[in-house]
Amino acid sequence: MPVIQHDGMEKFIADKTFEKENYKESPLPKGDYDNCSFINCDFANSNLSEIKFIECQFNNCNLSMTAISQTVFRDVIFKNCKMLGMRFDTCSAFGLSFRFENCIINHSSFYNTKIKKTSFTDSQLKEVDFTSCDLSGSVLSNCDFSDAKFENSNLEKADFRTSYNFSIDPAGNKLKKAKFSLSSISGLLDRFDIEVDNKS
Repeated sequence: MPVIQHDGMEKFIADKTFEKENYKESPLPKGDYDNCSFINCDFANSNLSEIKFIECQFNNCNLSMTAISQTVFRDVIFKNCKMLGMRFDTCSAFGLSFRFENCIINHSSFYNTKIKKTSFTDSQLKEVDFTSCDLSGSVLSNCDFSDAKFENSNLEKADFRTSYNFSIDPAGNKLKKAKFSLSSISGLLDRFDIEVDNKS
């Protein structure tokens, strides 16, 4: 049964597709969304707090500045989404897991989140706060980390080989067995005010 009603309100919604909805004007009802798809929906500046998303997919959605206090994201996929100023540090930490493909996540925060083995692909993460974030084992493919903040972050076994514009202080972060390409090694050395000549 795709939708179960309880006391006149939707409490559990499964296997449903929501397309071209404007949730700025009409908020998404609170409840548990399981294996649902949101396509070309506008959530910008809306409130998704305390809603549970389990194995859901967001495709071509605008989630910029959306409130996600105690929101549950478990095995969620974001594709081609605009996600400016998202506060992932306020969502529920229980079972937190997602992946991002071709998303714009600029000015967002993952402060103190535990998101091991997360996949970021072809995404913009400009000025994103990863302070005290556990990204160990994550794969960060072809992502722009311009002015992203890495302090006391766990980046062990993370793969940055195809990403660029990051600045990571090896003395202030955990980097054991993290992977970097030779062309981007300057991102680990810029704190030391030295120059790397890639031509020699």
